[in-house]
Amino acid sequence: MRENLHRFFRAARGAGVHVSPAESIDAMRAVAQVGLTDRAILRDALLLTLAKSQDEKLALGDCFDLFFSQPEPPQQQSEANDNDGPSPNSDQSPSSGSASEADGSQPQDGLGPLAQMLLSQDRNAIQAAIASASGAASLSDIRYSTQRGIFSSRILDAMGLQRLRDDLDELTATNPALAERLRAALDGLREAVRDTVSQGLALYAREEAENLRNEILRNAPLARIDRRQVAEMRALIRQIARRLRERYSKPRKRQRRGHLDVRRTLRRNAAWGGVPFLTAWKRKHRDRPKIVALCDVSGSVAQVSDFFLLLIHSLHEVVDDVRSFAFSSHLIEVSEILEKKSPEEAMAEIMSKVGFGSSDYGSSLVDFEKDFMSALTPQTTVIVLGDARSNNLDPRADILRRVSERSKRLVWLNPEGRLAWGFGDSEMPRYATFCSVVRQCATAQQLERAVSDIVATYQ
Repeated sequence: MRENLHRFFRAARGAGVHVSPAESIDAMRAVAQVGLTDRAILRDALLLTLAKSQDEKLALGDCFDLFFSQPEPPQQQSEANDNDGPSPNSDQSPSSGSASEADGSQPQDGLGPLAQMLLSQDRNAIQAAIASASGAASLSDIRYSTQRGIFSSRILDAMGLQRLRDDLDELTATNPALAERLRAALDGLREAVRDTVSQGLALYAREEAENLRNEILRNAPLARIDRRQVAEMRALIRQIARRLRERYSKPRKRQRRGHLDVRRTLRRNAAWGGVPFLTAWKRKHRDRPKIVALCDVSGSVAQVSDFFLLLIHSLHEVVDDVRSFAFSSHLIEVSEILEKKSPEEAMAEIMSKVGFGSSDYGSSLVDFEKDFMSALTPQTTVIVLGDARSNNLDPRADILRRVSERSKRLVWLNPEGRLAWGFGDSEMPRYATFCSVVRQCATAQQLERAVSDIVATYQ
C-alpha cells in the first residue's frame, strides 16, 4: 500500500495539487490510523491532509475516485447465463454436471496460472493480477497516449501471456471448445488491460501533457494567441507571477545578512579576550526598490495588454514601491486599482477607462511629465511596455530623455519583433537611444525573463 500511496501522490501532483514531502508523510500517518477498509474514510483522510483550498479539494477528490477505481474485466456470456439461473427445462441431475465437464467447461490441470485464472472467471483475482502486473510494468511512468500499446504489452507479458499462448495452442489441438472459451476470456483480459492503461494515462500523464502545453504557450507569440488559448495563457501568466512572488518576495536571510566581518568582530569582542561572543557582518547596501511601470493598452497591443497588466499586477505583490500607469491617447495612474482589486477586475476597469484607443506616445509622455515626473528618483527603474507606434504623431522623445536622466535606468519591453522596429510609425529606434535596456517580449517566456531580471537586481 505504501507504493500505491506514493503513486497516488504522484498522480495528485499531476492533477495540480501541491504535495510536499512533509504533507505526504502526514497523509501516510493518517492512513495508518484510519486503515484501508473503509474507502470513504480513506478518501476524507487524504483530502484533509493534502488539500489546501477548495480547488485542490475538488481536484484531489476526482483524482482519488479515478485512482482507486479498478476497471472490471467484461463478463463472459457463459457467466451471464449462469447468473440468470437455471432454465425451466434444465436438468440439475449429477449427470448434467459430468456432461459439462466433458465439454471442457471446467479448468483442466496442466494449464498455466493465467489460463486457470481466466477459466475460473475469478474477477477479484484477475483485478489483483492486473494491478500487480501494472506495478511490475511501471505504469506510473506512462507519459504520452502513443505509449498505450507498449504498456499494454508489458502488463500482459508480466501476467504470463506467452504461457497462455502455449496453452491455447495445446488446447486448440486437444479441446477446441475449451480453447474457444479461453480465447474469449483473453479478449476480455486485453480490454481490461487497455482500460487500466487508459486510467494510468489519465492519472500520470496530465502533468507531462500540461508541461508540454505550457511550453508551447510560453514560446507562442502573445499577439497571435487563439481565442481558445486566451484562458490558458492567462493561467500561464498567473503561474509566472506566482513564481516571481515565491522567488523574490522573501529574500533569504543569508543574503540579507551578508558575510562575516572579521575585523569588526574582533574589535567588538576585545573585552572578552577575542572570544567572538558578538558577531559583525558585512552588509551590502541595497537600494530600496522603486519601479514605475508605463503600460500601453491601445488598440494596436490590445491582444497582449492583458498579459502585460497581469505581470504588472504581480509586481505590486513582489516590490513594495511600485507605481503603475496605463495609456493609449492619454495616461492615467492605475496603482490603486491594481493593488485593491483582483487581476480580472483591475484589467476590466483599466481597459474601460483608457484601453483600446488610438496610441499617442507623445501626448501620454506629456501627461506623465506634467503630473507624475516627481515620482522619479535616482533609485527608480522605469519600465515601458508597448510597441512604440505613435500613429505618425510627435513622439516627444525629449521627454523620454528627461525620464531617463531622472531615473536609475529605463527599460523598454516591446511585444513586436525586432525586424518591425523603425518601420511604418514605429519610433522604437528613437526611443531606444535613451533606454538602458531594450528587449523584445513577444512571448510569455521572454516576458518572464525580462521581469525576473528587473526584480532580481533589487534582491
